[in-house]
Amino acid sequence: MTFNPQAYAGTRAENEELLLSQLRHLIEDEPYRIANLANASALLRGYLEDINWVGFYLLDGDTGGLVLGPFQGLPACVRIPLGKGVCGTSAAKRETLRVPDVHASPGHIACDAASCSEIVLPLYDAAGELIGVLDTDSPLPDRFSEDDQRLLERFNALLTQYL
Repeated sequence: MTFNPQAYAGTRAENEELLLSQLRHLIEDEPYRIANLANASALLRGYLEDINWVGFYLLDGDTGGLVLGPFQGLPACVRIPLGKGVCGTSAAKRETLRVPDVHASPGHIACDAASCSEIVLPLYDAAGELIGVLDTDSPLPDRFSEDDQRLLERFNALLTQYL
């Protein structure tokens, strides 16, 4: 399937369904996890407005922390301990964290100095085991709404079916 960013010209609901449909078509027949995560991050980069970084940090079974996975954006921090920063905290708590001002967030790990807000969601495999997080940053303060969170949770849920 060819990705066409100009295709997102409908209502928010139509665009979200199109995004999820594109994700499904990109990953449903591909068993390789890294390829699916790479395409997922590219798809989100083309869909979400006003973001400067989107990608995955994956659980490292050897260290118990997170290690950089497929992403779109500037080079980023390679390793994040569980419980540290927004990504490590989201993974440790296994909950979505929406941070309207990363500069006011205690322990924030600044990978891209341009980032002002962030949303991080835990990512699971098909068996329900935590495998990492989906991290999205924006140069705008308070960029991520409840609607964005619901969409990204749906995106993650669909992705989980194929990991």
